[in-house]
Amino acid sequence: MLPGSIQISGETLSGAEIRDICESLRENSVRLLSLRGCQLSERDFGHVCRGVAESRSLAQLNLNLGIVSNINRVKQLAEALKTNRSVQSLFLHGSPLTDAGLALLNPALSIHPSLVALDLGDCMLGDEGINLICGLLPPDGAKSGLKELTLSANPGVTSKGWGRLAIAVAHSSQLRVLNLDYNPLGDQVAGMLAVAVASSRTLEVLDLEGTGLTNQSAQTLLDMVENYPTALRTLILSENNISPELQQQISDLLSEGEEEEETEAREVTAREKNPWICQNNPSSQMVLMTSGLGDSLLAETEM
Repeated sequence: MLPGSIQISGETLSGAEIRDICESLRENSVRLLSLRGCQLSERDFGHVCRGVAESRSLAQLNLNLGIVSNINRVKQLAEALKTNRSVQSLFLHGSPLTDAGLALLNPALSIHPSLVALDLGDCMLGDEGINLICGLLPPDGAKSGLKELTLSANPGVTSKGWGRLAIAVAHSSQLRVLNLDYNPLGDQVAGMLAVAVASSRTLEVLDLEGTGLTNQSAQTLLDMVENYPTALRTLILSENNISPELQQQISDLLSEGEEEEETEAREVTAREKNPWICQNNPSSQMVLMTSGLGDSLLAETEM
């Protein structure tokens, strides 16, 4: 039987419900466990953590909105993650983690073999927390690291902390999605991030919604998109003091880049899959003969 999901939101969980959850974890019948905003006792939280530690099927763990509410729970979660090998996505959005809590959790995050997505939005983090997170974004070839990172609504981080993150993003070989929405970044930090995006070969999505940006930031980002080839395909700038015209210009340029990549990908697919492609002169000009099979040779299924 394929692993399923357990998704419960905003409820007070009974001991019997916790036992059922833990049994499913131990039986490896759960791929997604979401207890978003639920109430459970300290003892029951410990039982869930032990179930997480034993599970070999759990890929996504959502403990958003205050589940990890104290240092003791942070310690129990850290112990579970040291043993667990399967969790790929961990969501702790809205947990009063603080830098001290992240320091306890960080060793388990750093050595986890499967973790690729981490949500630490609204976790009361500061510059020290950001320094720890930078360790999860290793430079090219160093080791595996995060592909998706959410740090929304952590107003305690200063420009120094965001600058440190920008450097890590610039050198990360794997990060594809970065959500920084609802942080008071301002134009100075946006400039640092523009340099990071221009340097990154992997970052595809950057969310800067509601971060206190102005047309000054938008012009810098526009220049970056216009003049430097990047992997960036989505840049969210809503709820900032930026003119609609500048936002549209940036959006149009990103769309053009995506269309060009899709065209190139289709051409490469055609060359790789069509056995009737031959080279008819030394200049590498290619002649495509469909042999009556039409466009079906170009079709590709997304996984």
